[in-house]
Amino acid sequence: MTFNRLLFGVATTTPNITLYEKKQIIAMKSSHAKIYPDMTQFQSNRLSDALFAQFSNLIQHHTGIKMTPSKRTSIEGKLRKRARILDFQSIEEYANMVFERGGLDSELEVIVDLATTNKTDFFREPMHFDLLEKTLVPALLAARSTCVIPRLKIWSAASSNGAEAFTIAIVLAELAAYRRHFEFSVLGTDISSEMISEARTAIYPAGMIDPVPEALQRKYFMRGRDTNSSPKVRVTPELRNKVHFSKENLISKSLSVDKDIDVIFLRNVLIYFDPPTQKTVVRRLAEHLRPSGYLILGHTEAAIGNEMGFEQVGTGVFCVK
Repeated sequence: MTFNRLLFGVATTTPNITLYEKKQIIAMKSSHAKIYPDMTQFQSNRLSDALFAQFSNLIQHHTGIKMTPSKRTSIEGKLRKRARILDFQSIEEYANMVFERGGLDSELEVIVDLATTNKTDFFREPMHFDLLEKTLVPALLAARSTCVIPRLKIWSAASSNGAEAFTIAIVLAELAAYRRHFEFSVLGTDISSEMISEARTAIYPAGMIDPVPEALQRKYFMRGRDTNSSPKVRVTPELRNKVHFSKENLISKSLSVDKDIDVIFLRNVLIYFDPPTQKTVVRRLAEHLRPSGYLILGHTEAAIGNEMGFEQVGTGVFCVK
């Protein structure tokens, strides 16, 4: 049975439907009639081909993120929710405000936040953190053996809510405490203001730290005492002091980041750019590395590093001479 055809009045009868199905159709008609008195209003609350193209071009121009057709349903839902928050009756009305009535300046940051993907975990793709601990940091410290207290700088270039940056800090803190004393700082950047705010707060659902070894959970996270809500944890002040967050757009021609970074994590973000933008971003970020610094890409992005001619030292891990 085709519910949509019946619901929108394209057909009024469909053979071989049960009484239960008929009741469902009547209920659906009633529900949609209350929300959309006529089909014109319903259609205006959908993301038309023209509007999808308009929002996609806006997003790609400002962030480099390519909005593929597979993302259409997701961005439509987010735009519809944003329209409701601002008391617009439809996406079309919201779009008119953004593009025709001078609302872009106030809404651009919100639209960027809606478009970004914020999938992240602690110790995601753990092989990279093993390599950081056992190979990269020892090599970097050996190159600075004459320094009394060497200092390492690590950059999580697409840090989302901070899970990756704090994972890096945990690995370095453990090394500094038990193997060789050195100083370190971690910078986390993201294009989303919302994610930067969450990262600075450093509060996470308790279940999110399940990938963190239990001993490290006890050492680097504080458990919330509020038993009336979903359990939360917060990164300890000592570790938070080692990590700083700022907003950066990776396609900007100028980035407010030091140019003596030892390791850059640029994982699972290049996949959202087209090939020319991928190479531009990698080339620009590589300029912020020390000579023989390391660039870490996501496992599915390793081919990009190979194409750039960097020396591969692990899966997705490159030494940039």
